[in-house]
Amino acid sequence: MGKGGSRRVVSHNHFEGPIPALPSHISYVDLSKNKFSGTISSLCFTFESLHHIDLSSDMLSGRVPNCWKQFNDLTIVNFANKNFFGKIPDTMGALSNLQSLSLRNNRFFGELHPSLQNCTKLKVLDLEKNALSGRIPEWIGESLQDLIVLSLKSNRFSGNISLQLCHLANIQVLDLSLNNISGTIPKCFNNFSAMTYEGSISTTLTTDYFLDGSLYVYQRREYFDNAVLTWKGSEFEFKNTLGLVKMLDLSSNILSGEVSGEIMSLTGLVALNISKNNLSGEITLKIGDLKSLDFLDLSRNQFSGQIPPTLSLISCLGFLDLSNNNLSGRIPSGTQLQSFNSSMYGGNPGLCGLPLPTKCPGDEPCQGPATNNGGKEGTDAPKDDLWFYLSS
Repeated sequence: MGKGGSRRVVSHNHFEGPIPALPSHISYVDLSKNKFSGTISSLCFTFESLHHIDLSSDMLSGRVPNCWKQFNDLTIVNFANKNFFGKIPDTMGALSNLQSLSLRNNRFFGELHPSLQNCTKLKVLDLEKNALSGRIPEWIGESLQDLIVLSLKSNRFSGNISLQLCHLANIQVLDLSLNNISGTIPKCFNNFSAMTYEGSISTTLTTDYFLDGSLYVYQRREYFDNAVLTWKGSEFEFKNTLGLVKMLDLSSNILSGEVSGEIMSLTGLVALNISKNNLSGEITLKIGDLKSLDFLDLSRNQFSGQIPPTLSLISCLGFLDLSNNNLSGRIPSGTQLQSFNSSMYGGNPGLCGLPLPTKCPGDEPCQGPATNNGGKEGTDAPKDDLWFYLSS
């Protein structure tokens, strides 16, 4: 596109080789889903101003240049699915208008630089599948309170979950899975107000693109932000339906202690995954309050006691896994809980009832001891000898 416009979109093609020379005045760059290769070291010297840059799903590699102070108007940065490595540039903290930053599936390492706390307009922060380490910074909850999506999945974060994270009242997707996070689940998670809303919330980002440097002629672009989420064991990309998703995933860490009833106030949750931890105690009766749940995974913990009958109140539950705990007693019957595969209850030696092959005491009729009354039918048999159990 020449001087008549400010956008350059060549996404979803089969272009190969290094990124071609682009006009310096363009502000919208989308080269995603091509086969460009090489580095992006020339980024600092190519563009005068950028509002949106998407280089995702290419074959680019190397270090990301540390020259972001000159791009203060940037709203969207998507460098997902690359071979970028090194530390996240500290000058990205100068992007005070940034609303979405996706660096997922790269090889970034080290702790998150505190300069990122200056990106106070961030709504989406996706750092999944890197080698980032250290504690989850307290400033995420203190400074980035507009966050809708926070994914730190598949990194090397450690330490406890700070109470400051509870300040994220607008958070809809919080994924801290596959790290080394320890301690207990904060009770203040009930401050996640957006997760109590049963319905869709807008995740549309709006950005103005000025044409040819004019302050009076501009284009407005609505950008339906997206997130790649692990849903029922597979990855899916949510775009204009992202507003429907309220998800809390703390799985595959080393969390311990009991799960507080406060989490059960997040009645808009569609997915709750706290599997593969060291969580203990009984499953609270309040779990039935999560009536929007479609996905619930509590497997591979140390939960004990009975499966609460209130679980049957979640009528839209499409996936349930309670396996490998210390649960006991009868699986509540007469509900959709019998429709799940028996493996979803396996590894709980004390559980019984359908769909497990293990029957509960009293599930089968029993006959009393035989009596010898001279071959006559038991007209004189004690009534107590004719008994059976009825189970609900």
